[in-house]
Amino acid sequence: MNIHEYQAKELLRRYGVAVLEGHVAWTADEAVEAAKKLPGPVYVVKSQIHAGGRGAGRFTNDPDGKGGVRVVKSIEAVKEAAEAMIGKVLVTKQTGEQGKLVSRVFVEDGCDIKRELYLGLLIDRETSRVTVMASTEGGMEIEEVAHNHPEKILKVAIDPASGIFPYHARKLAFGLGLEGKQVAAFQKFVLALYGAFLELDCAIVEINPLVVTGKGDIVALDAKVSFDESALFRHKDLEALRDDSEMDPKELDAVNNDLNYVALDGEIGCMVNGAGLAMATMDIIKLYGSSPANFLDVGGTANAARVTEAFRIITSDVNVKAILVNIFGGIAKCDMIANGIVEASKNLKLSVPLVVRLEGTNVDLGKKILAESGLAIIAADNLADAAQKVVAAVKGA
Repeated sequence: MNIHEYQAKELLRRYGVAVLEGHVAWTADEAVEAAKKLPGPVYVVKSQIHAGGRGAGRFTNDPDGKGGVRVVKSIEAVKEAAEAMIGKVLVTKQTGEQGKLVSRVFVEDGCDIKRELYLGLLIDRETSRVTVMASTEGGMEIEEVAHNHPEKILKVAIDPASGIFPYHARKLAFGLGLEGKQVAAFQKFVLALYGAFLELDCAIVEINPLVVTGKGDIVALDAKVSFDESALFRHKDLEALRDDSEMDPKELDAVNNDLNYVALDGEIGCMVNGAGLAMATMDIIKLYGSSPANFLDVGGTANAARVTEAFRIITSDVNVKAILVNIFGGIAKCDMIANGIVEASKNLKLSVPLVVRLEGTNVDLGKKILAESGLAIIAADNLADAAQKVVAAVKGA
């Protein structure tokens, strides 16, 4: 789950992470009041959307104008910037051409920037540890840095048994070329950020850029925080920060029905139980010449009602030309899934080809239910067979 920059900074502030003073505003008048609370005379007005590249973005109503992050030097200019952003659609390289509607802005104090750095924390799959990444290339996308200048990315993996120590931070500080009081400030910043990462069950925390000020302070100029959704049951206060307007309506519908769904841009809808199996299903669809329209994991405890909701979400995508159901029965038995498929197909009056591959507990009973349903369900013997049949159905073979 992602949150906005102003929400991320407020959370990080509670853990001792150095951030600039700022206030959220939903209207231009509120932006003016927010600016009056700041020392000035330099203010930064930032569009709040769940996407990067805001500063280099463009508004659809003013494609040749300024981007979604503007540095201004007066209260009047704050109001003008807020009026130009709120209620407008901002397009960045991460939003796609459809862009995202800006419903609020963050008015922040200006900053004397001496250097821009990058700092991020994430779970490294190779080491199975929280890894702190840092780079001198602040303000750039870390993927671009990794591709063009991998030598400029510094990494420190933290042993979960012992936790982080000051020397971890100092190693990165020296690698970044920090000096004097900057090292101590960076050490404090990293330890505080690591504490927030663990306690909040984060999936990623990214500070880009992390700035060194003219006074030698280390401050988060931007902040991206994403949480592990599987751990949100421990953090009801964090779950309340979710901005439903930033989510794809189908994804929001899935969240409300305890389904794991991610919309993609393909033509074959997928319903699978288990994330690994879902990934394999999408891969094999690509292998046989088509593309998945979604990732949808109904989970190991799926029942007929959840299967029906899954079908409803899949079929709400107008790009879906066929559906592939790939189930390995365990806790969710094949006969139960089959009943759900039949019920959903009838209730929703399914009009696109449906290919079903069942394996596992009660598979024979599940196949019998599908065969006797009277529906035009295409049975598959294995995953490769299922992928070939659903791709053929899409291509009209």
